[in-house]
Amino acid sequence: MSNNYDQQIDYHEVGLKVGLEVHQQLLTKHKMFCRCPAGVYTREHDGIILRHMRPTLSELGVFDGAALMEFKTKKQIIYLLHQSNTCTYEMDDTPPFLMNEEALDISIEQCLMLNMDVVDEVHVARKQYLDGSIPTGFQRTAIVGVNGSIPFKGRELGIIQVSVEEDSCREVSDKGHLIVWRTDRLGMPLVEIVTHPQLHTPKEVEEAILLIGRICRSTNHVRYGIGASRQDVNVSVRGGRRVEIKGVPRAEIAARLVHGEAIRQVNLLKLMDELHARGLNTPEDVRAKITHIDVTDSFNDSKLSFLTAEGWDEFIQDDCRRQEFELGRGKFAVRAVKLEGLAGTLNWDTQPGKTFADELRGRIRVVACLDQQPILIHSEDLDNFQSARSHINNIMKELACTENDSLLIVWGPEEDTISACEEVYLRYVDAIDGIPNETRQAFPDGHTDFERILPGPDRMYPDTDSPPIRVTRDRVKRIEATLPPQPWVREKRYAEAGIQRNTIYYLIRRGWAEIVDAVVEETGADLRFAGIFFGEKLKGLQRKGIPASAITKENWIALFREFAQKPELAENWDTIVRGMADSPETTVAEIVDTLVHSVDSSKWKAFARKALAETEITATKSDYEVLVKLTMSKMMDIYRGLVAGREIVHHIRETIADNQGA
Repeated sequence: MSNNYDQQIDYHEVGLKVGLEVHQQLLTKHKMFCRCPAGVYTREHDGIILRHMRPTLSELGVFDGAALMEFKTKKQIIYLLHQSNTCTYEMDDTPPFLMNEEALDISIEQCLMLNMDVVDEVHVARKQYLDGSIPTGFQRTAIVGVNGSIPFKGRELGIIQVSVEEDSCREVSDKGHLIVWRTDRLGMPLVEIVTHPQLHTPKEVEEAILLIGRICRSTNHVRYGIGASRQDVNVSVRGGRRVEIKGVPRAEIAARLVHGEAIRQVNLLKLMDELHARGLNTPEDVRAKITHIDVTDSFNDSKLSFLTAEGWDEFIQDDCRRQEFELGRGKFAVRAVKLEGLAGTLNWDTQPGKTFADELRGRIRVVACLDQQPILIHSEDLDNFQSARSHINNIMKELACTENDSLLIVWGPEEDTISACEEVYLRYVDAIDGIPNETRQAFPDGHTDFERILPGPDRMYPDTDSPPIRVTRDRVKRIEATLPPQPWVREKRYAEAGIQRNTIYYLIRRGWAEIVDAVVEETGADLRFAGIFFGEKLKGLQRKGIPASAITKENWIALFREFAQKPELAENWDTIVRGMADSPETTVAEIVDTLVHSVDSSKWKAFARKALAETEITATKSDYEVLVKLTMSKMMDIYRGLVAGREIVHHIRETIADNQGA
């Protein structure tokens, strides 16, 4: 088993294809379909609601596979509510309000930035979610734009569609059969930007996410911060199927995840060929090879306490698990699953550092809700469970296992163990077909785990509570007239001015590019100077806790006008900016006047004469330029940006001349 995420793979050879679904929260005052404030997060709650989810038939009379899987988990779902950010709409007790028009305008703006065709009429649909993340069991969503493209690495990256939709709850905990959600984020407007699967390396995925992020943020109408932007990454290789890696928070993590998923799919395709070679081609073939029995009594005296009833009781007490909440139904049980003719498949490499046994663990954790560690143990990996070796050997003898067979053990409430054994069978059925269509959970180290079956088209149906919204050409033109430059336009202009690429990206991502353009246009400031000022110098001041981002665009323009009139002030920019941040009600001119007038000319000239006298001790009087340079250095330590350098030099030279004349 390889544990190295640096292992090489030829992405072209394996036919890697990746598409993105970029979710970006919009900067609106209110939520999408109610008038609760958006962006108000809470840690406490005023109320609790318990819900259960059940699947519904689609318009065609079909159940969605993902919805059926979620129903099998028998989850208890708790919502934590706070009166400051939740109303009866979020709890599905009242119909939706009309769509937030501000959110729709921003969505149209994003479509135009992505060169998309804006639809003539917006129709709200319902997208089923039975994982509990939305109390209604569905998300309201609407397509706003289609058929877009953006320049990317010398070619065009196609954008399939942009939708505006409501965000889901924030997960607080997920333990056994109980999942807890906080509803503060629920209902906040966001856009979903869906690309064609035209990315072919992890690096391209990272760069595409960053580019789309810069496009979104160029408008200054989207939210920043943790959770404000999330990506679903759709990955496949030649011969495989689309796998969705859900909720990727950062671009650099996405690159590692795509690399790991490419390796995983290649290895699973090899496992498919191996299973076919062993005669497993149909679900019936798999069913004949997988059997399970109750072996609870065999582990009564086990040194592995988690396999005993007493150890289980201690676990549920220590972990505060309650019957009918976190715990499933039935008495404690241990079940053994015989895998006839499947020796070696449990330790089959999948993603780096993981094996096929981890694929089984993921299904058991999610569907059977057996999440106590290590979830399962098996005969191909007993090095860490030596004390169970004799028990497992005895069970293998009892089941007439040969060297070609494997055995795995699961434990917990009886109904859950039976469900776990069924998931083992179902995962092997998927394995004979190659890559299962899955949604997988992302982890920062680059590995993924099973989250749910990939939803199909049957999860979408019209929302009869929301009327269609006509999008007029006048509305689109009004929004188009206020669009900022697209990132690639700004990037080219800034690069030609001599600004470094990382600084350019920072300016666009953080909204400073609009300020840079404004001060250049209004004051005639040098573009390179303005870019470095906001993209490098100011960034360092912000890291020290100075709230420079709260300073208005008008005040920045006023500051650069002062720089234009008194260039020496630029040398003392940090003092002025601190004053602007500390006293937002004071004008920039007043701050500058206070700073400049605090310097008495007689005092700085006296200081210059004193500095010159001290310098003469270490420099030959006849060495004129050395005297000027050393004295000037001392003066700048005190009066940089407060007194024009040319005035200081002139005074030093006059003093030297007077001294020599005397």
